[in-house]
Amino acid sequence: MNDTEFHQVVDKQLMAIEEMIDNSGADIDYETTGNVMTLEFENRSQVIINRQEPLHEIWLASKEGGYHFQLSNDQWLCTRSGLEFVNAVKKACDVHSDEEIEWEE
Repeated sequence: MNDTEFHQVVDKQLMAIEEMIDNSGADIDYETTGNVMTLEFENRSQVIINRQEPLHEIWLASKEGGYHFQLSNDQWLCTRSGLEFVNAVKKACDVHSDEEIEWEE
């Protein structure tokens, strides 16, 4: 995958995250600036999602720690645990919002 393809795939993934948050009804603000998407919660805590172009990875930082995701068979998987990226974002949002968010399937 070249850098252009990487950015297209990540853009699509981040748009899916925005839509997922909008559809949840949760009080989560999000903003994308450059290569960084910031999710901010009512309690002012944040989840940071960062595209790492040199490695072709997505990084996620939250209260629970940092995670690196690589694309494998059309899924972004954690390089340590195998956790799928969208599920990691949902879990981080649940922790940061101090409630279980009802995510649409």
